[in-house]
Amino acid sequence: MRSTVNQVNLHWRAAHQAALAATAQAEQLGIRIHVAVVDRAGLTLAYLRMSDAYLHSADIASDKAYTAASFGFPSSAWLGILEANPAMRLGFPQRERLIVFGGGLPIRDAAGELVGGIGVSGGTEAEDEACALAGLAGIGLKPDGD
Repeated sequence: MRSTVNQVNLHWRAAHQAALAATAQAEQLGIRIHVAVVDRAGLTLAYLRMSDAYLHSADIASDKAYTAASFGFPSSAWLGILEANPAMRLGFPQRERLIVFGGGLPIRDAAGELVGGIGVSGGTEAEDEACALAGLAGIGLKPDGD
């Protein structure tokens, strides 16, 4: 039996670059955001708050990143999952830190390995997701890990 596991994780420099790319996209959109980037365990590697971003968006961005990293799919996918399963619809929304709307994306390396998550809050769902996508692009990744 193995007593250890080797895991690939997102580097803090990549996390920082992803956050910068997300905020650059927000500037282009004319919005102010919070962006959080977490490792595969949901621990914060990078966090940026743009001046005048909504205060409540701070925890929402962190929780979107946490949700995406912990489940390995976009936070926006939860609505469809909850609609299809009444038991989950009752139980899962009660979980702390679970966000069920857009703006949280998993981060996968080029091999498809889950290495973290990025969460953005401050705009509409579509704007938040566009900023999160820009964050992935800023480190040379796509939502599916390519």
